[in-house]
Amino acid sequence: MTLAAEIAAADAPEPSGPRPWDLDAIRRDFPILNQQVNGAPLAYLDNAATAQKPTAVIESIADFYRHDNANVHRAVHALAERATLAYEGARERVRGWINARSVSEVVFLRGTTEAINLIAHGLGQGWSAGDRVVLTQMEHHANIVPWQLLRERAGIDIAVLPINDAGELDLAGLPRLLAPPTRLLALTHVSNVLGTVNPIADIVHIAHEHGVPVLVDGAQAMAHQRVDVQALDCDFYCFSGHKMFGPTGIGVLYGRQAHLAALPPWQGGGEMIRRVTFERVRFADPPQRFEAGTQDFAGAVGLAAAIDYLDNLDQGALARHEQSLLRYAVERLDAVPGLRLIGRAAHRAPVLSFLVDGVHAHDMGTLLDRKGVAVRTGHHCAMPLMDFYGVPATTRASLAFYNTRDEIDRLADAIDYARGVLA
Repeated sequence: MTLAAEIAAADAPEPSGPRPWDLDAIRRDFPILNQQVNGAPLAYLDNAATAQKPTAVIESIADFYRHDNANVHRAVHALAERATLAYEGARERVRGWINARSVSEVVFLRGTTEAINLIAHGLGQGWSAGDRVVLTQMEHHANIVPWQLLRERAGIDIAVLPINDAGELDLAGLPRLLAPPTRLLALTHVSNVLGTVNPIADIVHIAHEHGVPVLVDGAQAMAHQRVDVQALDCDFYCFSGHKMFGPTGIGVLYGRQAHLAALPPWQGGGEMIRRVTFERVRFADPPQRFEAGTQDFAGAVGLAAAIDYLDNLDQGALARHEQSLLRYAVERLDAVPGLRLIGRAAHRAPVLSFLVDGVHAHDMGTLLDRKGVAVRTGHHCAMPLMDFYGVPATTRASLAFYNTRDEIDRLADAIDYARGVLA
């Protein structure tokens, strides 16, 4: 642990245990939820795109800008020291939340997309034609396109692990795909379209038996469960702050220390070097090696506040509430004539993508908005998955722990309204 992290940890208040589960009180923590949209109370069901922010997160960022704003690691004046302590304290907060072994395994980046690009760029420096990366049928474009760019540069191959109609991975075929010359398995923890929760620990075990490291896209998982990277035994894990009730523009790449130490820099600039002359450069050790330039230090403070907020919730009650919402939502939507849910995996996060006969997904989203119901429509940055199901787009309702059964009822009623308008 760095000196800054040690000081921040020493100054942190002692945890008091989770607060009692009170949904009304939790909803009051999120000011944006208490508004009218098109004359109706907002039912925000687009959490997989971005989650809303509690007052504690908003105020933490505002307070930082009011009192401590200065560039980190660059000066010895009081504001810079306080800002550096807050930034490195946030790194230690992330380390503890995901149970990384060291703060040197926690890299701050803009988000999941940048993290995957960093890994593709770094690993790709040592790959050549014929090397292979294995993806899955349910990946977000952020975990497809960087590997396609590497294929164009280095001539690597991309293999795809298929899914079944329920939206579950066909793990029986995984060992064959992991045979040499596979260099990496990169997959999502939770599908942003299907809500499928993949058995990451089991998959990592299979991959490691074949000597293949694993990169996990955790963007959709972090809002719904506590992730322990040591228990998963993955080699890399990445996530975005804005999907776990924190600010935009900040995210995390976890990487085993030995893996990060072997990667070349992602970008060049200030604060990622030991020594620079016009003849040569010596780079800093991770994580600073991957944090060129001025980082989003206020975003890191906000991310730490989001973790504090989540840590103060009863995680068991949170999970039970979300699964109860999911079961209720499936029951209500299954009762809607002409509605087809896409994917019915046995283990799912509260994400529901659906089609309604005779109603285009984009029209559905527009009509739901008239009733104050916010959902996502389109291909959800997962075109290969849309191709698998033979559809151009779906409507997606994605839930968080602050959502209610009443909002699901309003979703179902709004779908009936849309069907009536377009009948």
